[in-house]
Amino acid sequence: MSEPSDRHRDRRVLIIGHDDELTARLREREELQGMVLDQVPGNFAALQRLRERDFDVLVTNPATSVPDDLLFAEEVRGLRRSTRIIVLAPSALQQDVIAALRAQVFACFSAPFDAGEVAAMIAAAADIDDWRGGIEVISGLPDWISLRVSSRRVSAERLIRFMTEYRTDLPEGLRTDLMTAFREMLLNAMEHGAHFDPEKIVEVSAARTSRAIVYYLRDPGPGFNRENLQHAAVGHSEGNPMAHFDKRQELGMRPGGFGILLVRNLVDELVYNERGNEVILIKYTDR
Repeated sequence: MSEPSDRHRDRRVLIIGHDDELTARLREREELQGMVLDQVPGNFAALQRLRERDFDVLVTNPATSVPDDLLFAEEVRGLRRSTRIIVLAPSALQQDVIAALRAQVFACFSAPFDAGEVAAMIAAAADIDDWRGGIEVISGLPDWISLRVSSRRVSAERLIRFMTEYRTDLPEGLRTDLMTAFREMLLNAMEHGAHFDPEKIVEVSAARTSRAIVYYLRDPGPGFNRENLQHAAVGHSEGNPMAHFDKRQELGMRPGGFGILLVRNLVDELVYNERGNEVILIKYTDR
């Protein structure tokens, strides 16, 4: 086990429920070393503990539903408004995910739980204070959701987690491919279009039709010229993708372009607007 992290030494996490195995795995995670992980059996005991002291992060009972957890979150905020709430639940419907986004919980997971992913989200929640408003729901339906997302890496990681839960109706392999492609394009929009400026917004929409899953992203940047990509790996996709290293070194740029190349291999269509700051990803589901 690693030495306690100074960064996390004063951070406190309250875990609700009787899942001792998950709690034990979380205690072993390197990213949580230095934190105090306190476990209570249920919501009543959690409220009692919150009246006694503050906690940076609260992890809900994995045996309770998302709607119940969101009602409980309101009670928690009445006592400790700054506590970041991570919802664990047996399952999550699309409408549950939309409600969780609107309720401004930090993240949402449905069973089975990956201790590494949950621990990473706890660590992210413990590390940040001014995260509220990072994701705004403009319109939310089970088959079409539109969002405005602050250009911060933590907002991106939170949104990817919510969008993963939003599409639990897909086979696992297809969902993994889609989330990999979505993550690449979201981070690309934030890095190159918004320069990770938290004051800048990336617009995101996701829709499911009878034949396809569609993602739309729009960043606030000037876009790019797709006819002039010799400096990126994607510009060499039909020849030697590694040739872009020399070109980017000449331009004083870090290696890049592999994200778009990867996405092209994961989705059926990747379509940019003329300016290059809007993109549509399409994956057909009827094949």
